[in-house]
Amino acid sequence: VVAGGNGAGNGLHQLQYPTDLLVDKETDSLIICDYYNRRVVRWSRRSSTTQGEILIGNIACYGLAMDEQRYLYVSGWNTNEVRRYKFGESTGTLVAGGNGQGTGL
Repeated sequence: VVAGGNGAGNGLHQLQYPTDLLVDKETDSLIICDYYNRRVVRWSRRSSTTQGEILIGNIACYGLAMDEQRYLYVSGWNTNEVRRYKFGESTGTLVAGGNGQGTGL
């Protein structure tokens, strides 16, 4: 177990319905969409790690991606949008969607 493993819950040592993750090679950590806890968390891959760190809170995240400039892209489940975040940012910039649910491009 490299992240979570302490039963479902909302503690920093727990995850609840993780939906996506990526490996951040620069910080040797995992970045995880913790869907039911409405947060994006980072867990170090070092063996002494016992809990995660909240990067973005109050977000119904579903998917993650990171580009070569280290921007984090997060898809929102109920917002039907994708936002781009710099590390340390809490609101992000809308880059796709944001016009409600639909099938049009």
